Amino acid sequence: MSNKQTGDQGEDLACEYLQKQGYKILERNYRIRGGEIDIVARDGDTLVFVEVKARSSHEFGPPSESMTPWKIKALVKCAMFYVSKINWGNKEYRLDFVSIDFADNKENPVIELIRNITE
Repeated sequence: MSNKQTGDQGEDLACEYLQKQGYKILERNYRIRGGEIDIVARDGDTLVFVEVKARSSHEFGPPSESMTPWKIKALVKCAMFYVSKINWGNKEYRLDFVSIDFADNKENPVIELIRNITE
């Protein structure tokens, strides 16, 4: 499986997983100059920006190691732009992370949700 196929499959699985957790998916692959948000969703009254990382091996570490301070800063920038664009105001929003790990089992990956990665 190519990196793009792994990423696309990971995002599809993340959306399914989030929906089972009660999230409502609003957008996928929201792009602005300098960044992208994989999934924009609602969790109750909270707007949620979700970064998804899927890995088919641990050659470069587990998916959770991809969340660097630089990546979080870029996500916050995109989220702030989105919040402003839709006039979200002072309502609650957060950044979540979904890890999709295909390394040990390609058919049944390990999925992990980490809520509010900025805290």
